[in-house]
Amino acid sequence: MFLFNIFTPSKIDNEPVPITLSKYLGKWYEIARFDHSFERDMQKVTAEYKLLPNGNIQVINAGYRDGKFKETIGKAKTTDTSGLLRVSFFLNFYSDYRVLMIDKDYNYVLVGGNSPKYLWILSRTPQLDEATLQKIIDVAEEKGYDTDKLIFVEQ
Repeated sequence: MFLFNIFTPSKIDNEPVPITLSKYLGKWYEIARFDHSFERDMQKVTAEYKLLPNGNIQVINAGYRDGKFKETIGKAKTTDTSGLLRVSFFLNFYSDYRVLMIDKDYNYVLVGGNSPKYLWILSRTPQLDEATLQKIIDVAEEKGYDTDKLIFVEQ
């Protein structure tokens, strides 16, 4: 008989929730993330979304690595599914950006990708209170994400 870890679901629920893009635009602080080579060792990370005249969205990710300021400018485009953006930081290679949960007042958000390897917790402020953070983590766990992998970002 094989025993399976009941806390590791076979798939995640990464269905995006609807958003109002105009409310989503602006600056977000990264509270936590899964580890990725493109953000490894980054602290004081922010993401800013600006609507461009052509309807696309400019994405400015910024933070510090080894005390040095780093900034990456990308682009995003909306899709027919509200809460699902396609984001690119390299030529025309786009990846899913899925809003998995958002506060009714757009104060914090849980974002994932098209696989369980990508997860971010973002906030309009550099810190979240413990109860709010735990609420977001609980939602991520319910959706099948391994929240033990979260790295909490120094702001």
